[in-house]
Amino acid sequence: MSEMKQVVLGVDIGGTKVAVGLIDHEGKILAQGRRPMLANGTPEAALQAVTGAIDSMSSSATASGAGIQSIGICAPGPLDPITGVILNPPNVPCWRNFPLVERIKDLYHLPVKLDNDANAAALAETRWGAARGYHYVFYTTIGTGIGTGIVLDGRVYHGNTGSAGEGGHVSIDYRGPLCACGKRGCIEILAAGPAIGARARTKLGAKSAHSMILDLAKGDVASVASELVGQAYAAGDPLAREILQETVEVLSVWLGNIVDLLDPDVLVMGGGVAAMLKPFFDEIKNRLPSWCVNPRASEIPLVMAHYGADAGIAGGAALCSQDLT
Repeated sequence: MSEMKQVVLGVDIGGTKVAVGLIDHEGKILAQGRRPMLANGTPEAALQAVTGAIDSMSSSATASGAGIQSIGICAPGPLDPITGVILNPPNVPCWRNFPLVERIKDLYHLPVKLDNDANAAALAETRWGAARGYHYVFYTTIGTGIGTGIVLDGRVYHGNTGSAGEGGHVSIDYRGPLCACGKRGCIEILAAGPAIGARARTKLGAKSAHSMILDLAKGDVASVASELVGQAYAAGDPLAREILQETVEVLSVWLGNIVDLLDPDVLVMGGGVAAMLKPFFDEIKNRLPSWCVNPRASEIPLVMAHYGADAGIAGGAALCSQDLT
């Protein structure tokens, strides 16, 4: 009789969905699925959405002859990774001081770990992905917002209270626009997807020159979002290039600060905006020495994340990867 394959169940909780997957010791996603998340109802209804997704994947594991060793969960913050309590996430308003790890442990009698999505994704990239083999990893996901995670010698750096790694809310302009976090000039308000869309709308409103961005928006400036800027850039549109170039400039300033603070041996970027900016990665690297005192800044690799849209599932599993042999 063959030995049962050991896997970890990764859970990615968002405001609208719960994604789940079975991950082996090499970081390969063997099976995955998703269910709707009930983020605005009762705490118990939200928990049932999560357990329903877990149960569906547990059935898949049983059917394939795999044994689930542990459950790793990535969820929106703020949360406490030490106690396993969800504190007060804006994306899941029904959970306030909710003991998620304790509840899942009681139901499944397995080891359970919890962390925020960027920390977990950073660990997955370090264990199995684009940062494998590196010791001092800075990871950022750039999409609707900017999340970051720091992994030092294979461990997520949480800081004193568990709140370290909020790199998206590092300000590079204290007189800049007001971020949703309450601070001014955060890199998130300057370089995330909504900022790119807003910059495009402003330029389209001020310029009479034709741009493919407007064609893609069917003439409706108000509907322009970062995705259309990316599509127009890929087709060679000069205004789209100008907008992305400005985004590259502010990201270079920010990453220069990160390099001087952490001296990482790799920079990993994931998320939809990062994919759009991949053609500019070499330019960002070349700009770093202008924004760093570190004389070897340009030697630091800047690489695209491996897991893409599956970062949450892989990240959840990475929290428990030591349980796999």
